[in-house]
Amino acid sequence: MIGKLFMMGFATNLLNPKIAVMYLSLLPQFINPVDHGSVLAQSIVLGFTQIIISVCVNALIAVMAGSIATFLASRPVWQVVQRWLMGTVLAGLAVRMALEWRR
Repeated sequence: MIGKLFMMGFATNLLNPKIAVMYLSLLPQFINPVDHGSVLAQSIVLGFTQIIISVCVNALIAVMAGSIATFLASRPVWQVVQRWLMGTVLAGLAVRMALEWRR
């Protein structure tokens, strides 16, 4: 199951056009062929640096989300509070949308 989820995430990120736009628009600004040599080598280093940072940040988010989910699942009172809180937020957003629609 984990392998299937990993492959789905990998394919989603691989086909994400935002990443291609970032690599084509942002990274070339940091490439200096005169001072640092090969453009390809610099591109690979910058790309792998971004990938490593992204993997670390996403892993941290996943671990924290798992910890929070475990914490909330072991405390039924928190689940009730969370449902009421989110219900209130969604109801407030619905009222705001209804009032702005009338303007």
